Amino acid sequence: MAIKPLQDRIVVEAAAKEEKSAGGIILPDTAQEKPLKGTVLAVGPGKRLDSGQLSAVDVKVGDVVLYGKYGGTEVTISGKDYVILRSDDVLGVVID
Repeated sequence: MAIKPLQDRIVVEAAAKEEKSAGGIILPDTAQEKPLKGTVLAVGPGKRLDSGQLSAVDVKVGDVVLYGKYGGTEVTISGKDYVILRSDDVLGVVID
């Protein structure tokens, strides 16, 4: 991957869309919902505060995070889909 996030941004590889419903029905592309979780691939250094100090990002590479439906910016690089989020757009970290 050739993306280096700046400030408090995070690069996330979105989870695969659900192709089957819970009852086993195959869903067409138009009925599939956008995934709301993904794996963190890169994290920026943090946001610079007014005082000049650097505020670190709360997630790290490898974390599985949940984010809002309309949060972030979707980009495609080399045929793979990524989402670039601000740390504020992350709703939580999935703990197994």
